[in-house]
Amino acid sequence: MDILSSLDPDFERRFGRIVNSRRESDTDVAGAVTSILGSVKASGDKAIVELTQRFDGYSLVEDDDWIITADRCGEAYDALDGELREALDLAAERIRAYHEAQLPENRDYTDDAGVRLGAIWRPVDAAGLYVPGGRAAYPSSLLMNAIPARVAGVERLVVTTPTPKGQSNPLVLAAAHIAGIDEIWRIGGAQAVGALAYGTDRIASVDVITGPGNAYVAEAKRQLYGVVGIDMVAGPSEILVIADGENDPDWIAADLLSQAEHDPTSQSILITDDAGFAAQVEDCVDVQLSQLPTGKTAKASWDAHGAIIVVNDLMSEAPPLANRLAAEHIELAIEQPESMLPLIRHAGSAFLGRMTPEALGDYVAGPNHVLPTGRRARFSSGLSVLDFMKRMSFIEVGDGAFSAIGPAAASLAHAEGLPAHAKSVELRIK
Repeated sequence: MDILSSLDPDFERRFGRIVNSRRESDTDVAGAVTSILGSVKASGDKAIVELTQRFDGYSLVEDDDWIITADRCGEAYDALDGELREALDLAAERIRAYHEAQLPENRDYTDDAGVRLGAIWRPVDAAGLYVPGGRAAYPSSLLMNAIPARVAGVERLVVTTPTPKGQSNPLVLAAAHIAGIDEIWRIGGAQAVGALAYGTDRIASVDVITGPGNAYVAEAKRQLYGVVGIDMVAGPSEILVIADGENDPDWIAADLLSQAEHDPTSQSILITDDAGFAAQVEDCVDVQLSQLPTGKTAKASWDAHGAIIVVNDLMSEAPPLANRLAAEHIELAIEQPESMLPLIRHAGSAFLGRMTPEALGDYVAGPNHVLPTGRRARFSSGLSVLDFMKRMSFIEVGDGAFSAIGPAAASLAHAEGLPAHAKSVELRIK
């Protein structure tokens, strides 16, 4: 774990190393994924059967082996502990309410030249949602992906999820029941992404694929972008906490470890203007690591990628550093977070004040927890209903409006060396 001070002579070099560090998987998966996708495109279901047996130890023989039924999802929901069922219902309700407010409005107006212009928003026909079956088998993730799609108006929601040795996660099935998933296929990995994109005899293709996965899933989505739409190419989780010395160090330590426990390649960073507080947080992290059931993973992350940065002035120094990091999550654990928020230009999601831990956003706050990582917050946003919609513009021109703008169009067409374009306009000019 790095400890930096902005007063150190080598601070810029050390901080630059953190900014530019690549925490994506070092495994060269591109070639393997290309081969898998080629097999799925060429052989369809046959390739899916072979790859599922090889990677998951699961045989797809009968029709029932391929799918998880809606009845089974309903049974999983009914079997949940009452408190847990209420928690999932609350999460779904809040996620749905937040995303309903994102729905865009159609436009239809006539401009000063008399041209009618506008745009109509339409949902895609079908969305594929990838749900991991290993370390990251989280029902919250299914809700975060499925509910915005349903709010957008997508008619067909398809889940693919691996079931190693035939085992499925009952919490994920319960979440699928709440979200109203139409199809659940018991396949995973790059081959599942390929099946969703290309389609097979059994599985009809979709228009958009979203959801987290391992390096193979992320690479498959990257390679298939253009065949289908994707949410983003996601990397390891990140949290940046900007905190003054008035915080409880135990709280801040827990916030840092909330992302470190995801994966050994996750990253947790604290920026503070209080060196004594920084030392307290470091001590609290060590204590909590010894008590966490996920301590092995969290410690590997903290030791390899964690950092504590001590600055002289929090308000003037922390925001520029934060913008260079462009972290997935940023907590502003300070007395007046509203004063700093306008200075934060690049982050996936911001959590304001001492009582707003990032973990609330993972579950029940409402905004989507599928967020850009790896500094991609510089140019992209979290998952929203817009990822499942597209905008179609429209134009209507009458005689008077055509006279006003037609000649200019013809002139530009001639200038570009496109006489057929010009003629299609000129024939209509009176």
